[in-house]
Amino acid sequence: MTVATPPLRTLVIGAGSWGTALATAATHNSHSLLFCRHPDQALTIEKHHYNPRYLSDLLLPLTLHATSDISVAIHHLQQAPQQSLIILGVPVIAMRETCQQWFTLLQQAQLEHIPIIWTCKGFEQSTGALPHEIIHQVSHFPHTGVLSGPSFAKEVVQHLPVALTVASHSYLVQQRTTDILHNSFCRIYHSQDIIGVEVGGALKNIIAIACGIADGLQLGNNARAALITRGLVEITRLGSAMGGEPSTFTGLTGLGDLVLTATGDLSRNRQVGLAIAQGKTLQTIMDSGITAEGVRCARDTLARATHLGIEMPITQAICRVLFEAMPPKEAVQQLLMREAKQENISKG
Repeated sequence: MTVATPPLRTLVIGAGSWGTALATAATHNSHSLLFCRHPDQALTIEKHHYNPRYLSDLLLPLTLHATSDISVAIHHLQQAPQQSLIILGVPVIAMRETCQQWFTLLQQAQLEHIPIIWTCKGFEQSTGALPHEIIHQVSHFPHTGVLSGPSFAKEVVQHLPVALTVASHSYLVQQRTTDILHNSFCRIYHSQDIIGVEVGGALKNIIAIACGIADGLQLGNNARAALITRGLVEITRLGSAMGGEPSTFTGLTGLGDLVLTATGDLSRNRQVGLAIAQGKTLQTIMDSGITAEGVRCARDTLARATHLGIEMPITQAICRVLFEAMPPKEAVQQLLMREAKQENISKG
C-alpha cells in the first residue's frame, strides 16, 4: 500500500504587499497561510479575501488563509514539517527581531529544520549588515536562502509573468522554493550567490531614485539609459568587492531588477526621485507614507564603498541630495563635470 505524500505547506510571515503576493503565488502548489501582525488584517483576508492595508484593490484567492495567532501558524507547519517552506516577507528594519522571535518559536516546536527564505532588500541601518548576516547572527536555521528578482507585488497577485531567483547553498531550499512557487506564471531560477543577489537587490533602489530624479527633471531617455548603465557598473563594482559573483549582476537580480525599478511606474524608489525633482523634501515624502529602501540603505552603501576604496559617484550624489540638501540639478551637473575617462567596470 502506497502512503500518500502530504501536500506542500507555506507559511509567509509578514502581510505587506510582497508577503501577500508570494502567499498568493504559493496557493497554486501548496496550502498557503499568511501570518499578520494585526488581527483585523488577518480577519479581513480570511473572511473577505482582500488585504485592507496593502493591494486593497485586488481580490485574493479563496484558498489563501490568514492568521494573527502564532499557535495557528505553528500548527500549520506541524501538519507536514517535511513538506513546508517559510517565507520571511518583512523589511530589513524588522528582520532581526522577526528572526529572533521565530527561531525561538520554531526551535521549541522542533521545526527549525524547515527551509526558510527571506525577501527583503537593503542594509540594516544600525549595523550595515545584509539580511543573510542578520539571520546568521541571531539564529541557527540550517536551511536558508534569499528570493529576489524583478517583480512588482501587484502584478504577481494578478498572475502576470514573473521570473525570480532563489539563492542558497542548500539544495533543499532551492528545490522546496521551486516546488512551491514555480507555476504557470512564476518561473524560479537557482543560484548560490547569496551576497550578489542581496547586493543587487539593495543597490538597484538607489539607482532607481537617481532615475526618478532625472525623469522628474525631464532630462530625457538618454540620461536615464546612462544612469542605468553606469549604475549597474557601481552595483557590480561594490558587489564583487563584497564577495558577489560578477555574472550575478547581469542577471535577474542585478540588471533585471535594476531596469524594472528604475523605469516602472509602480516603483516606490523611482517615485521618491520624481518627488525630489518636484522640489519636495525627503521628510515630506516619507511622511506621505512612501517606504523606499533606497533611502534607508544609501548611506550604508556609501560607507561600505568608502571602506573598500570603491568609487560610486551616482550613489554619492544621491546621498548629497537626500541628506545634505544638495539641489538635484547641481548634483546632475557635478556628475556631468567629472573628468572624461575610459569606460571601466573595475574603476571609477
